[in-house]
Amino acid sequence: MEKVNYLSVAEEVMEQIKSKGAFLIAKSKDNEKINVMTIGWAAIGYIWRKPMMVVMVRKSRFTHHIIEKASSFTVSSPAEDLEEVLNFCGTKSGRDVNKFQECNLNTVPGQKVDTPIINLPGIHYECKIVYKSKMNPDFLCQEYKEDVYTDNDYHTFYFGEIVSCYKIIS
Repeated sequence: MEKVNYLSVAEEVMEQIKSKGAFLIAKSKDNEKINVMTIGWAAIGYIWRKPMMVVMVRKSRFTHHIIEKASSFTVSSPAEDLEEVLNFCGTKSGRDVNKFQECNLNTVPGQKVDTPIINLPGIHYECKIVYKSKMNPDFLCQEYKEDVYTDNDYHTFYFGEIVSCYKIIS
């Protein structure tokens, strides 16, 4: 495991998220529920004088119920081609299936947060949730409403302070 600067790998991770997706893992504090989903949108930057990753989860998603009760999340960007697994985790619900078991995904504890990471080669971000905000459609441009939210299933934004970023090499 090699610690890396979050910005030095940001372009690579964002390209992965944009083109193939990455794994978002959430674990609730109260009842120990855990889920993994595929994300295709995120942002990495510097906000409030801190390194930050912003992820978005729709209220209809099983992960939303879990991340609402979480203090952290992790994002695992796989180094190997896991297109089928990413597709499965992005199209199946944790309400109906144990995605970890079905996809043979193993987790290991996070180094600095209580949410685990997927144990696979790639880049891993551990993020402490510092702010969340439900989208207000009144403030969204009409073009995006018509393109992305025809079903009115809006996202909640989760701002996670990046407390650890590292690469696992196979």
